[in-house]
Amino acid sequence: MENIKKNIKNPSYLQSSFTLLMFFAAWGIWWSFFQLWLTKSGGLHLSGAQVGTVYSANSLTTLILMFLYGSLQDKLVIKRYLLIFCAILAALVGPFFVWVYAPLLQNYFWLGIVVGSIFLSAGFLSASGIYEAVAEKLSRRFDFEYGQARAWGSFGYAIVAFIAGQSFTINPQINFWLGSAFGIVLLLELLFWVPKAEREADNKIVLRGEGSDTPSVKEMFGLLKIKELWFIIILIMFTYTFYTVFDQQMFPDFYTGLFSTSAAGERMYGILNSVQVFGEALMMAIVPILMNKIGVRNALLLGVLVMFVRIGGCGLAHDPITVSCIKMLHSLEVPLFTLPIFRYFTLHFDTKLSATLYMIGFQVAAQIGQVILSQPLGKLRDIIGYNHTFLIISSIVFVAAIYGFFVLKKDNEDVNGDPFIRS
Repeated sequence: MENIKKNIKNPSYLQSSFTLLMFFAAWGIWWSFFQLWLTKSGGLHLSGAQVGTVYSANSLTTLILMFLYGSLQDKLVIKRYLLIFCAILAALVGPFFVWVYAPLLQNYFWLGIVVGSIFLSAGFLSASGIYEAVAEKLSRRFDFEYGQARAWGSFGYAIVAFIAGQSFTINPQINFWLGSAFGIVLLLELLFWVPKAEREADNKIVLRGEGSDTPSVKEMFGLLKIKELWFIIILIMFTYTFYTVFDQQMFPDFYTGLFSTSAAGERMYGILNSVQVFGEALMMAIVPILMNKIGVRNALLLGVLVMFVRIGGCGLAHDPITVSCIKMLHSLEVPLFTLPIFRYFTLHFDTKLSATLYMIGFQVAAQIGQVILSQPLGKLRDIIGYNHTFLIISSIVFVAAIYGFFVLKKDNEDVNGDPFIRS
Protein backbone atom coordinates (compact mmCIF):
# COMPACT_ATOMS: atom_id res chain seq x y z
CA MET A 1 0.00 0.00 0.00
CA GLU A 2 2.83 2.38 0.84
CA ASN A 3 4.44 1.68 -2.52
CA ILE A 4 1.15 2.47 -4.29
CA LYS A 5 0.91 5.83 -2.49
CA LYS A 6 4.54 6.56 -3.43
CA ASN A 7 3.84 5.82 -7.12
CA ILE A 8 0.71 7.97 -7.19
CA LYS A 9 2.78 10.91 -5.95
CA ASN A 10 5.49 10.31 -8.58
CA PRO A 11 4.63 12.29 -11.77
CA SER A 12 7.23 10.41 -13.83
CA TYR A 13 5.69 7.07 -12.87
CA LEU A 14 2.21 8.32 -13.78
CA GLN A 15 3.34 9.77 -17.10
CA SER A 16 5.39 6.69 -18.07
CA SER A 17 2.52 4.39 -17.12
CA PHE A 18 0.02 6.37 -19.21
CA THR A 19 2.41 6.47 -22.17
CA LEU A 20 2.81 2.68 -22.12
CA LEU A 21 -0.94 2.25 -21.60
CA MET A 22 -1.81 4.31 -24.69
CA PHE A 23 0.94 2.91 -26.91
CA PHE A 24 -0.05 -0.69 -26.26
CA ALA A 25 -3.72 0.23 -26.69
CA ALA A 26 -2.99 1.87 -30.06
CA TRP A 27 -1.00 -1.21 -31.09
CA GLY A 28 -3.01 -4.03 -29.52
CA ILE A 29 -6.41 -2.97 -30.88
CA TRP A 30 -5.37 -4.11 -34.36
CA TRP A 31 -2.23 -6.22 -33.77
CA SER A 32 -4.10 -8.80 -31.66
CA PHE A 33 -6.19 -9.68 -34.74
CA PHE A 34 -3.61 -8.91 -37.44
CA GLN A 35 -3.04 -12.58 -38.33
CA LEU A 36 -6.78 -13.23 -38.54
CA TRP A 37 -7.19 -10.17 -40.75
CA LEU A 38 -4.52 -11.58 -43.07
CA THR A 39 -5.95 -15.12 -43.22
CA LYS A 40 -9.72 -15.02 -42.77
CA SER A 41 -12.23 -14.54 -45.59
CA GLY A 42 -13.42 -11.32 -43.93
CA GLY A 43 -9.87 -10.02 -44.33
CA LEU A 44 -7.31 -10.81 -47.04
CA HIS A 45 -7.45 -14.64 -47.01
CA LEU A 46 -3.69 -15.18 -47.41
CA SER A 47 -2.00 -18.61 -47.20
CA GLY A 48 0.32 -19.68 -44.38
CA ALA A 49 3.36 -19.11 -46.61
CA GLN A 50 2.16 -15.61 -47.58
CA VAL A 51 1.51 -14.73 -43.93
CA GLY A 52 5.03 -15.98 -43.12
CA THR A 53 6.39 -13.69 -45.84
CA VAL A 54 4.55 -10.71 -44.32
CA TYR A 55 5.99 -11.43 -40.88
CA SER A 56 9.49 -12.06 -42.24
CA ALA A 57 9.48 -8.76 -44.15
CA ASN A 58 8.20 -6.91 -41.09
CA SER A 59 10.94 -8.47 -38.98
CA LEU A 60 13.68 -7.64 -41.48
CA THR A 61 12.69 -3.97 -41.63
CA THR A 62 12.28 -3.88 -37.86
CA LEU A 63 15.75 -5.34 -37.51
CA ILE A 64 17.26 -2.49 -39.54
CA LEU A 65 15.28 0.25 -37.80
CA MET A 66 16.11 -1.07 -34.34
CA PHE A 67 19.79 -0.31 -34.84
CA LEU A 68 18.92 3.25 -35.85
CA TYR A 69 16.33 3.71 -33.10
CA GLY A 70 18.56 2.26 -30.39
CA SER A 71 21.52 4.49 -31.28
CA LEU A 72 19.33 7.60 -31.61
CA GLN A 73 17.50 7.08 -28.30
CA ASP A 74 20.74 6.45 -26.42
CA LYS A 75 21.87 9.89 -27.63
CA LEU A 76 18.52 11.46 -26.70
CA VAL A 77 18.63 9.74 -23.27
CA ILE A 78 15.09 10.58 -21.99
CA LYS A 79 14.09 13.16 -24.60
CA ARG A 80 10.84 12.35 -26.42
CA TYR A 81 11.49 13.34 -30.03
CA LEU A 82 11.63 9.75 -31.31
CA LEU A 83 8.58 8.72 -29.29
CA ILE A 84 6.61 11.63 -30.76
CA PHE A 85 7.56 10.58 -34.30
CA CYS A 86 6.36 7.03 -33.58
CA ALA A 87 3.14 8.38 -32.06
CA ILE A 88 2.40 10.35 -35.26
CA LEU A 89 2.56 7.09 -37.22
CA ALA A 90 0.32 5.41 -34.64
CA ALA A 91 -2.25 8.15 -35.17
CA LEU A 92 -2.22 7.38 -38.93
CA VAL A 93 -2.66 3.61 -38.64
CA GLY A 94 -6.36 3.67 -39.62
CA PRO A 95 -5.99 5.53 -42.92
CA PHE A 96 -2.89 3.51 -43.73
CA PHE A 97 -4.51 0.08 -43.33
CA VAL A 98 -7.81 0.95 -45.01
CA TRP A 99 -6.64 3.09 -47.92
CA VAL A 100 -3.06 1.97 -48.53
CA TYR A 101 -1.98 -1.36 -47.02
CA ALA A 102 -4.98 -3.59 -47.77
CA PRO A 103 -5.34 -2.51 -51.43
CA LEU A 104 -1.61 -2.99 -52.01
CA LEU A 105 -1.53 -6.49 -50.50
CA GLN A 106 -4.55 -7.50 -52.58
CA ASN A 107 -3.36 -6.06 -55.89
CA TYR A 108 0.41 -5.58 -55.64
CA PHE A 109 1.47 -8.06 -52.98
CA TRP A 110 5.22 -7.43 -52.95
CA LEU A 111 4.84 -3.64 -53.02
CA GLY A 112 2.41 -3.96 -50.12
CA ILE A 113 4.97 -6.10 -48.28
CA VAL A 114 7.62 -3.38 -48.61
CA VAL A 115 5.43 -0.38 -47.80
CA GLY A 116 3.71 -2.16 -44.93
CA SER A 117 6.92 -3.36 -43.35
CA ILE A 118 8.32 0.18 -43.28
CA PHE A 119 5.20 1.73 -41.74
CA LEU A 120 4.47 -1.01 -39.20
CA SER A 121 8.09 -1.29 -38.13
CA ALA A 122 8.62 2.45 -37.78
CA GLY A 123 5.40 3.06 -35.87
CA PHE A 124 5.06 -0.06 -33.75
CA LEU A 125 7.39 -3.05 -34.08
CA SER A 126 10.62 -1.10 -33.61
CA ALA A 127 8.92 1.54 -31.46
CA SER A 128 7.84 -0.87 -28.72
CA GLY A 129 11.41 -1.40 -27.54
CA ILE A 130 12.04 2.35 -27.49
CA TYR A 131 8.97 3.08 -25.36
CA GLU A 132 10.09 0.37 -22.95
CA ALA A 133 13.73 1.52 -22.93
CA VAL A 134 12.76 5.14 -22.17
CA ALA A 135 10.43 4.01 -19.37
CA GLU A 136 13.24 1.90 -17.90
CA LYS A 137 15.65 4.85 -18.00
CA LEU A 138 13.04 7.06 -16.31
CA SER A 139 12.44 4.44 -13.62
CA ARG A 140 16.12 4.49 -12.62
CA ARG A 141 16.30 8.31 -12.67
CA PHE A 142 13.05 9.03 -10.84
CA ASP A 143 12.86 6.10 -8.42
CA PHE A 144 9.98 3.87 -9.48
CA GLU A 145 9.71 0.20 -10.41
CA TYR A 146 9.84 -0.26 -14.20
CA GLY A 147 7.85 -3.50 -14.09
CA GLN A 148 4.93 -1.78 -12.37
CA ALA A 149 4.86 0.96 -15.02
CA ARG A 150 5.15 -1.64 -17.80
CA ALA A 151 2.19 -3.48 -16.31
CA TRP A 152 -0.02 -0.59 -17.46
CA GLY A 153 1.02 -1.34 -21.03
CA SER A 154 -0.22 -4.90 -20.62
CA PHE A 155 -3.38 -3.56 -18.98
CA GLY A 156 -4.03 -1.33 -22.00
CA TYR A 157 -3.45 -4.23 -24.39
CA ALA A 158 -5.85 -6.40 -22.37
CA ILE A 159 -8.66 -3.85 -22.54
CA VAL A 160 -8.39 -3.33 -26.28
CA ALA A 161 -7.97 -7.07 -26.99
CA PHE A 162 -11.46 -7.61 -25.55
CA ILE A 163 -12.86 -4.70 -27.57
CA ALA A 164 -11.11 -5.94 -30.72
CA GLY A 165 -12.70 -9.38 -30.41
CA GLN A 166 -16.17 -7.85 -30.52
CA SER A 167 -15.53 -5.21 -33.19
CA PHE A 168 -13.60 -7.55 -35.51
CA THR A 169 -16.68 -9.71 -36.05
CA ILE A 170 -18.63 -6.59 -37.04
CA ASN A 171 -16.03 -5.02 -39.33
CA PRO A 172 -12.22 -5.47 -39.06
CA GLN A 173 -11.70 -1.87 -40.20
CA ILE A 174 -13.16 -0.62 -36.89
CA ASN A 175 -10.04 -1.85 -35.10
CA PHE A 176 -7.73 0.18 -37.32
CA TRP A 177 -9.72 3.38 -36.81
CA LEU A 178 -9.74 2.82 -33.05
CA GLY A 179 -5.96 2.41 -33.29
CA SER A 180 -5.77 5.90 -34.78
CA ALA A 181 -7.93 7.31 -31.98
CA PHE A 182 -5.63 5.86 -29.31
CA GLY A 183 -2.63 7.06 -31.31
CA ILE A 184 -3.92 10.63 -31.27
CA VAL A 185 -4.33 10.50 -27.47
CA LEU A 186 -0.78 9.12 -27.18
CA LEU A 187 0.59 11.91 -29.37
CA LEU A 188 -1.16 14.66 -27.40
CA GLU A 189 0.04 13.18 -24.10
CA LEU A 190 3.67 13.07 -25.25
CA LEU A 191 3.49 16.64 -26.51
CA PHE A 192 1.83 18.28 -23.53
CA TRP A 193 2.45 16.17 -20.40
CA VAL A 194 6.07 16.62 -19.30
CA PRO A 195 6.67 16.32 -15.52
CA LYS A 196 8.71 19.12 -13.94
CA ALA A 197 11.45 16.72 -12.78
CA GLU A 198 11.83 15.43 -16.32
CA ARG A 199 12.14 18.96 -17.76
CA GLU A 200 14.85 19.75 -15.21
CA ALA A 201 16.64 16.49 -16.01
CA ASP A 202 16.53 17.36 -19.73
CA ASN A 203 18.28 20.66 -19.00
CA LYS A 204 20.96 18.94 -16.93
CA ILE A 205 21.50 16.41 -19.71
CA VAL A 206 22.17 19.26 -22.14
CA LEU A 207 24.55 21.00 -19.72
CA ARG A 208 26.50 17.83 -18.96
CA GLY A 209 26.50 16.67 -22.56
CA GLU A 210 25.04 13.36 -21.44
CA GLY A 211 24.32 11.06 -24.36
CA SER A 212 27.08 12.54 -26.53
CA ASP A 213 29.34 9.62 -25.70
CA THR A 214 26.83 6.97 -26.77
CA PRO A 215 27.81 4.87 -29.79
CA SER A 216 27.16 5.72 -33.41
CA VAL A 217 25.50 3.12 -35.66
CA LYS A 218 28.99 2.04 -36.79
CA GLU A 219 30.16 1.70 -33.18
CA MET A 220 26.95 -0.11 -32.32
CA PHE A 221 27.68 -2.73 -34.95
CA GLY A 222 31.05 -3.01 -33.25
CA LEU A 223 29.25 -4.24 -30.14
CA LEU A 224 28.58 -7.43 -32.08
CA LYS A 225 32.24 -8.31 -31.49
CA ILE A 226 31.40 -8.93 -27.82
CA LYS A 227 31.29 -12.71 -27.39
CA GLU A 228 29.00 -12.58 -24.35
CA LEU A 229 26.41 -10.59 -26.30
CA TRP A 230 26.26 -13.33 -28.93
CA PHE A 231 25.46 -15.89 -26.25
CA ILE A 232 22.33 -13.86 -25.48
CA ILE A 233 21.47 -13.28 -29.15
CA ILE A 234 21.54 -17.01 -29.90
CA LEU A 235 19.38 -17.80 -26.86
CA ILE A 236 16.77 -15.19 -27.77
CA MET A 237 16.74 -16.22 -31.46
CA PHE A 238 15.57 -19.70 -30.52
CA THR A 239 13.22 -18.74 -27.70
CA TYR A 240 11.57 -15.31 -27.75
CA THR A 241 11.42 -15.42 -31.55
CA PHE A 242 8.47 -17.75 -31.11
CA TYR A 243 6.53 -15.10 -29.21
CA THR A 244 5.69 -13.69 -32.64
CA VAL A 245 5.94 -16.84 -34.78
CA PHE A 246 3.69 -18.86 -32.48
CA ASP A 247 1.50 -16.29 -30.75
CA GLN A 248 0.93 -13.85 -33.59
CA GLN A 249 1.55 -15.76 -36.81
CA MET A 250 -0.10 -19.08 -35.91
CA PHE A 251 -2.09 -19.24 -32.67
CA PRO A 252 -5.07 -16.96 -33.59
CA ASP A 253 -6.05 -19.03 -36.65
CA PHE A 254 -5.33 -22.30 -34.81
CA TYR A 255 -7.50 -21.29 -31.84
CA THR A 256 -10.47 -19.93 -33.80
CA GLY A 257 -10.43 -23.13 -35.89
CA LEU A 258 -11.32 -25.12 -32.76
CA PHE A 259 -14.82 -23.61 -32.74
CA SER A 260 -17.88 -24.45 -34.85
CA THR A 261 -17.94 -21.02 -36.52
CA SER A 262 -15.29 -18.39 -37.23
CA ALA A 263 -17.37 -15.67 -35.56
CA ALA A 264 -17.65 -17.65 -32.31
CA GLY A 265 -13.93 -18.39 -32.38
CA GLU A 266 -13.02 -14.76 -33.01
CA ARG A 267 -15.19 -13.50 -30.15
CA MET A 268 -13.78 -16.12 -27.78
CA TYR A 269 -10.23 -15.37 -28.90
CA GLY A 270 -10.78 -11.70 -28.05
CA ILE A 271 -11.99 -12.65 -24.57
CA LEU A 272 -9.15 -15.14 -24.00
CA ASN A 273 -6.56 -12.65 -25.24
CA SER A 274 -7.96 -9.99 -22.94
CA VAL A 275 -7.99 -12.24 -19.85
CA GLN A 276 -4.48 -13.48 -20.64
CA VAL A 277 -3.08 -9.96 -20.97
CA PHE A 278 -4.85 -8.86 -17.77
CA GLY A 279 -2.97 -11.72 -16.13
CA GLU A 280 0.21 -10.50 -17.83
CA ALA A 281 -0.32 -7.02 -16.35
CA LEU A 282 -0.67 -8.57 -12.90
CA MET A 283 2.46 -10.66 -13.42
CA MET A 284 4.40 -7.57 -14.55
CA ALA A 285 3.93 -6.26 -11.02
CA ILE A 286 4.64 -9.60 -9.32
CA VAL A 287 7.61 -10.88 -11.35
CA PRO A 288 9.98 -8.14 -10.05
CA ILE A 289 9.29 -9.48 -6.56
CA LEU A 290 9.93 -13.05 -7.74
CA MET A 291 13.10 -11.94 -9.54
CA ASN A 292 14.38 -10.30 -6.35
CA LYS A 293 13.95 -13.68 -4.63
CA ILE A 294 15.37 -16.11 -7.22
CA GLY A 295 17.70 -13.83 -9.18
CA VAL A 296 17.90 -12.48 -12.74
CA ARG A 297 19.43 -15.57 -14.38
CA ASN A 298 17.00 -18.03 -12.78
CA ALA A 299 14.00 -15.86 -13.65
CA LEU A 300 15.02 -15.78 -17.32
CA LEU A 301 15.56 -19.55 -17.44
CA LEU A 302 12.16 -20.04 -15.83
CA GLY A 303 10.62 -17.97 -18.64
CA VAL A 304 12.18 -20.28 -21.25
CA LEU A 305 10.78 -23.37 -19.50
CA VAL A 306 7.30 -21.83 -19.32
CA MET A 307 7.46 -21.21 -23.09
CA PHE A 308 8.46 -24.85 -23.69
CA VAL A 309 5.48 -26.13 -21.67
CA ARG A 310 3.01 -23.68 -23.22
CA ILE A 311 3.83 -24.27 -26.88
CA GLY A 312 4.25 -28.03 -26.43
CA GLY A 313 0.97 -28.21 -24.53
CA CYS A 314 -0.88 -26.51 -27.39
CA GLY A 315 0.65 -29.07 -29.75
CA LEU A 316 -0.83 -31.92 -27.70
CA ALA A 317 -4.26 -30.37 -26.98
CA HIS A 318 -7.23 -30.55 -29.33
CA ASP A 319 -10.11 -28.80 -27.56
CA PRO A 320 -10.64 -25.08 -26.85
CA ILE A 321 -10.94 -25.42 -23.06
CA THR A 322 -7.57 -27.14 -22.65
CA VAL A 323 -5.88 -24.80 -25.11
CA SER A 324 -7.37 -21.78 -23.31
CA CYS A 325 -5.97 -22.97 -19.98
CA ILE A 326 -2.53 -23.55 -21.51
CA LYS A 327 -2.63 -20.13 -23.20
CA MET A 328 -2.86 -18.49 -19.76
CA LEU A 329 0.77 -19.48 -19.13
CA HIS A 330 1.53 -16.65 -21.54
CA SER A 331 0.70 -14.27 -18.67
CA LEU A 332 3.71 -15.52 -16.75
CA GLU A 333 6.01 -16.07 -19.73
CA VAL A 334 6.15 -12.53 -21.11
CA PRO A 335 7.18 -10.82 -17.83
CA LEU A 336 9.72 -13.60 -17.19
CA PHE A 337 11.38 -12.71 -20.48
CA THR A 338 11.10 -8.95 -20.73
CA LEU A 339 11.94 -7.92 -17.16
CA PRO A 340 14.91 -10.24 -16.42
CA ILE A 341 16.53 -9.67 -19.84
CA PHE A 342 16.57 -5.91 -19.35
CA ARG A 343 18.00 -6.33 -15.87
CA TYR A 344 20.56 -8.81 -17.23
CA PHE A 345 21.94 -6.14 -19.57
CA THR A 346 22.07 -3.42 -16.90
CA LEU A 347 23.75 -5.94 -14.56
CA HIS A 348 26.50 -7.31 -16.82
CA PHE A 349 27.04 -4.42 -19.27
CA ASP A 350 27.57 -0.63 -19.15
CA THR A 351 24.24 1.01 -18.25
CA LYS A 352 24.90 3.87 -20.72
CA LEU A 353 24.37 1.31 -23.47
CA SER A 354 21.22 -0.19 -21.98
CA ALA A 355 18.85 0.86 -24.79
CA THR A 356 21.33 -0.20 -27.48
CA LEU A 357 22.10 -3.56 -25.87
CA TYR A 358 18.40 -4.23 -25.25
CA MET A 359 17.73 -3.52 -28.91
CA ILE A 360 20.56 -5.73 -30.21
CA GLY A 361 20.56 -8.50 -27.65
CA PHE A 362 16.81 -8.89 -27.25
CA GLN A 363 14.62 -7.11 -29.77
CA VAL A 364 16.98 -7.42 -32.76
CA ALA A 365 17.86 -11.02 -31.92
CA ALA A 366 14.17 -11.93 -31.90
CA GLN A 367 13.68 -10.16 -35.23
CA ILE A 368 16.58 -12.08 -36.80
CA GLY A 369 14.95 -15.29 -35.65
CA GLN A 370 11.64 -14.22 -37.16
CA VAL A 371 13.26 -13.31 -40.50
CA ILE A 372 14.85 -16.75 -40.64
CA LEU A 373 12.00 -18.86 -39.27
CA SER A 374 8.65 -17.16 -40.05
CA GLN A 375 8.33 -18.18 -43.70
CA PRO A 376 9.72 -21.76 -43.36
CA LEU A 377 7.51 -22.46 -40.34
CA GLY A 378 4.54 -20.98 -42.22
CA LYS A 379 5.20 -23.44 -45.06
CA LEU A 380 5.66 -26.26 -42.55
CA ARG A 381 2.27 -25.43 -41.05
CA ASP A 382 0.71 -25.66 -44.53
CA ILE A 383 2.18 -29.18 -44.90
CA ILE A 384 1.90 -30.86 -41.47
CA GLY A 385 -0.66 -28.71 -39.65
CA TYR A 386 -0.54 -26.63 -36.49
CA ASN A 387 -0.18 -29.30 -33.80
CA HIS A 388 2.91 -30.99 -35.22
CA THR A 389 4.48 -27.61 -35.99
CA PHE A 390 3.97 -26.55 -32.35
CA LEU A 391 5.70 -29.71 -31.11
CA ILE A 392 8.71 -28.96 -33.32
CA ILE A 393 8.87 -25.36 -32.02
CA SER A 394 8.61 -26.61 -28.43
CA SER A 395 11.52 -29.02 -29.00
CA ILE A 396 13.68 -26.15 -30.26
CA VAL A 397 12.84 -24.10 -27.16
CA PHE A 398 13.78 -27.02 -24.88
CA VAL A 399 17.21 -27.34 -26.51
CA ALA A 400 17.64 -23.55 -26.13
CA ALA A 401 16.83 -23.84 -22.41
CA ILE A 402 19.66 -26.32 -21.94
CA TYR A 403 21.97 -24.00 -23.87
CA GLY A 404 20.92 -21.03 -21.71
CA PHE A 405 21.64 -22.92 -18.51
CA PHE A 406 25.30 -23.15 -19.51
CA VAL A 407 25.90 -19.72 -21.11
CA LEU A 408 23.95 -17.26 -18.94
CA LYS A 409 26.13 -15.56 -16.32
CA LYS A 410 25.30 -15.78 -12.65
CA ASP A 411 24.14 -12.57 -10.99
CA ASN A 412 27.42 -12.11 -9.10
CA GLU A 413 29.61 -12.86 -12.11
CA ASP A 414 31.19 -10.12 -14.31
CA VAL A 415 29.11 -7.28 -12.85
CA ASN A 416 29.91 -4.32 -15.16
CA GLY A 417 26.69 -2.37 -14.55
CA ASP A 418 24.26 -1.91 -11.65
CA PRO A 419 24.80 -4.71 -9.08
CA PHE A 420 21.86 -6.98 -8.27
CA ILE A 421 21.19 -7.82 -4.64
CA ARG A 422 18.55 -10.39 -3.78
CA SER A 423 16.04 -9.33 -1.15
